[in-house]
Amino acid sequence: MTTIFSANQEIPMSDKKPSQDEDERKVESDEQHQGKEIEVNEKNLPSKAAAIHELIRVDGEKELERDSFALLWSAIAAGLSMGASLIAKGIFHAKLPDTPASFLLENIGYTFGFIIVIMARQQLFTENTVTPVLPIMQKPSAQNFILLFRLWGLVLLGNLIGTGIAAYSFIHMPVFDEATRAAFVSIAQGVMESSPGEMFAKGIFSGWIIATMVWMMPSAGAAKIWVIFLMTYLVALCDLTHIVVGSVEIFYLVFNGSLPWQQFIYPFALPTLAGNIIGGTFIFALISHAQIRSDMTHQPRNSDKVEKNSPPSQQ
Repeated sequence: MTTIFSANQEIPMSDKKPSQDEDERKVESDEQHQGKEIEVNEKNLPSKAAAIHELIRVDGEKELERDSFALLWSAIAAGLSMGASLIAKGIFHAKLPDTPASFLLENIGYTFGFIIVIMARQQLFTENTVTPVLPIMQKPSAQNFILLFRLWGLVLLGNLIGTGIAAYSFIHMPVFDEATRAAFVSIAQGVMESSPGEMFAKGIFSGWIIATMVWMMPSAGAAKIWVIFLMTYLVALCDLTHIVVGSVEIFYLVFNGSLPWQQFIYPFALPTLAGNIIGGTFIFALISHAQIRSDMTHQPRNSDKVEKNSPPSQQ
């Protein structure tokens, strides 16, 4: 016997069961348990900062629940795009005259990779020291921590793969002249002049500045590109260390034989990575979340708002 379904007949939603993998990637939150969505309307929240916090938390949950391969490929693309920072800065370094003003112009090139990555919504590790951390601070469950470490691991791996491919191609593809290649080496050697302690301290400030930039983005509107430019330009002017941009530079030295692999890991990668995480997560994100948590704790109950806003009863 054959059962015929009409074109307008729909399969009940209850029959569509989420896969086990989707269940494992589900972020736990108070709103999820209550069957609600996160409130992002500023009028219903105690402050503008709370609205920004909740907008970033919504984005963080989306990132935490993304497919692993999607995260990895996006992170590889970001690593490749970050090569634009070394290209631009290297060309400026090679072509500009040796004057005090050249320092200011040369460091504009540092911003190019960030602008490409962030405007293209690619996965950058230092952005992820804030955005996916807020859902964990709101609900610090074991599953949420597993999702965070999965995201961090995939994005960092993808960023390093991308930066490695970029650096290798800069060496072996006949694109840049000798002056520009020498500039690449000079820029990378300048990074390695810092001690491990200096790289760690510079990484903290770099992580804090990038986290501040992420916090500013929801309210930046059409000025987002200027926010990215100004904040990353500040990182460049202060000669701070960044795990992704710096990886392009240090991989260049590794692949051209100027530096052994071990020195990429230490003194560069481990102190810089630790500094970026501490600056972005344990300083900026924790402090920002603390103020919002205080706001939410002292927020009037809905019933109080109704009583306050309701007109007096007529006798």
